Amino acid sequence: MLDNLPTSSGIQILVCVAITALIGFATWLKVRQAKTHDGSSKDVFLAGGGLSWLFVAGSITLTNLSTDQLVGMNGNQMALLAWWEICGFFGLLFLAFVFVPIYYRNNCTTVTELLEKRYKGKSIRTLISALFLLGNILIYLPAALYSGALFMQSLFGTDISIIYFAILLAVISAAYTIFGGLRAVAVMDTYSGVGILGLAMLIVILALAAVDFDLTSGVPAERLTMIGGADSPIPFHTLFTGMIFIQIFYWSTNQNITQRAMAAPTVREAQKGVMVAAMIRILIVPPIVVIPGIVAFKLFGDVNDAAYGMLVSQVLPGWLSGAFAAMVAAAVITTFSAVLNSSVALYSVDFHEQFIGKVDDHWKLGAAISILLTVVAITLVPLYQNAESIINLLQQLNGLASMPILSAFVAGLLFRGVVAPAAIGGVVWGVALYGLFTFQLEPAGIITMHYIDFMVVTLVTSVLASLTINFLLGHRARFVGFRAAVTED
Repeated sequence: MLDNLPTSSGIQILVCVAITALIGFATWLKVRQAKTHDGSSKDVFLAGGGLSWLFVAGSITLTNLSTDQLVGMNGNQMALLAWWEICGFFGLLFLAFVFVPIYYRNNCTTVTELLEKRYKGKSIRTLISALFLLGNILIYLPAALYSGALFMQSLFGTDISIIYFAILLAVISAAYTIFGGLRAVAVMDTYSGVGILGLAMLIVILALAAVDFDLTSGVPAERLTMIGGADSPIPFHTLFTGMIFIQIFYWSTNQNITQRAMAAPTVREAQKGVMVAAMIRILIVPPIVVIPGIVAFKLFGDVNDAAYGMLVSQVLPGWLSGAFAAMVAAAVITTFSAVLNSSVALYSVDFHEQFIGKVDDHWKLGAAISILLTVVAITLVPLYQNAESIINLLQQLNGLASMPILSAFVAGLLFRGVVAPAAIGGVVWGVALYGLFTFQLEPAGIITMHYIDFMVVTLVTSVLASLTINFLLGHRARFVGFRAAVTED
């Protein structure tokens, strides 16, 4: 048990429960003011199109910022990882000014609807939805629970199993999705975000004070540099290769993020929200995901993903531990519930309505699917306990689907005349190629290219594969350019 966190007194636990309940009550008060509650897909998954820019910004920020960021990035204990967040700023700009107008013009509930309209075929929509769902079920949902549970265990002591923390967080998260839909998720994201970002910045200040604001002495230069070498997690040159496309995929074509931007009443309102999220991303998030990890290296050495929890237990006053535990719980709950809501949307709109039948009440169907996916996510949590670095593992696994999916958007938006089977061929090629690289060629030393660089290879060859298959099927593709992709219906 951590000495300066006297959780045995029960005060910290009481504070944690009280703050969590207060956020829930405030969310309920806001959500009950909704003008619509008709069970339609727009009501459940797009908050009835009624999110103001404030809630769009809050939901986008907290959907991304969870303990896999706070724990995983600080677990690398180096400044270099800040590039993921800095580059996210440019990914959000791309969402605001390129993809938001496209999604609104095509009246999309899911990003895959755009693909169906571009390719004039449902098969590509089904494939991409399946990849998104698999990624959410196998990666995002269990990873959010694992990182949150790991942190809670570090904070409150190791005598409680991680799985119990994971179950508690999952149940609360699912309740938001089941009873409030995207509206409740977005409101809770925003209310929680103020506390999470505020306390995270406080921890940065307290961490620096704990080492007399000296980050350099006793810390190897490679942990402080922003210029990554070839053997680092982010070699510097990759910022201009695969990193660009990773950010475009994650912020602009990923259902978990874009669904929030689609829920505003107008394009302009959505863009305002995305831009506020972008400013938070570049001004606030980078220091909170790297500085505590570096300080933890000075204090404890190389402790990997346990760094953030150990540091917080060292620098945070005991009377604040309950409040911080509530904010950590909120970070996990917001991310898990957001991804869960997106997963239910993908299944309901892209699978159930397409292949089973019209859904009269998305609330009822969503509740059943939410419970099923929550149980699956909990059972997968133990698989992540053997990962040396959760954030690097997540980025590598994401490559299996991210670049192949992005290739379908590139071929569909920048070219005309590409048919759905050709796009599917390109996606299948990309998944197979990146999987071969990740599990065979790179471990065997046959290809030594960094995985971020190989994402460019995967994207380019996937698009070329789509165009080649399209030609072999007797269709001619016409390049229309970037401007046409943004302006044409």
